[in-house]
Amino acid sequence: MEKDEIIKKMVSILASEFEVEEDIITPEANIKETMHLDSLSLVDMVGLVEEEFGVEIKTADLPKIKTFADLYEYVFANQKDE
Repeated sequence: MEKDEIIKKMVSILASEFEVEEDIITPEANIKETMHLDSLSLVDMVGLVEEEFGVEIKTADLPKIKTFADLYEYVFANQKDE
């Protein structure tokens, strides 16, 4: 999947699942602050992303994923070859 496809799909899924407007999900925005995530909601988001995009987000990598751009890049880089 191309990066622009990942971004479009992720914005749509996250906005719908977490009931936020798509236009607030910008690459430089902080994920937790923008979507008002607590630790449990963050786990839910990780599970959703893993399921939808077929990637595994390692616990050790989570602190490095602060913005949506970080998340897009992580998913793009860790896609499993289809």
